[in-house]
Amino acid sequence: MIALIQRVNYARLSIGGMQHAVIDKGLVVLLGIEKSDTRAQGEKLLQKVLDYRVFADLEGRMNLSVSAISGQIMLVSQFTLAADTGRGLRPSFTSAMPPAEAEVLYHELVRWLQASYSNVVTGQFGADMKILLENDGPVTFSLRA
Repeated sequence: MIALIQRVNYARLSIGGMQHAVIDKGLVVLLGIEKSDTRAQGEKLLQKVLDYRVFADLEGRMNLSVSAISGQIMLVSQFTLAADTGRGLRPSFTSAMPPAEAEVLYHELVRWLQASYSNVVTGQFGADMKILLENDGPVTFSLRA
């Protein structure tokens, strides 16, 4: 499981031209689910996202987590993170979990994250989504379960 996290000043997600979710200061979390991933791995990874220190303290050092600043989280499924890009000029998605299984796991992880942290919005699994964001820094990290 892969989480690409971006520290943002704001993010707006739309589906079909309609605004679906909005956050202010916080994290956009793009989540890629691979075939062998489990709920336990996902919970561990998302706990790491909650605790990962990417926001500045009073001295300007990355010492604060999203939960420490009461920031918001936008969690979006993104199967392309599971792509194998090692050969050729076209990505292979053979390592990605099949959509029906991934959707079940994604929704379980959404429920877990929303129960663990109140400032969470999501995209829509499998939808064609547009995300407009202002990356703060830019600060972007790739985390793995």
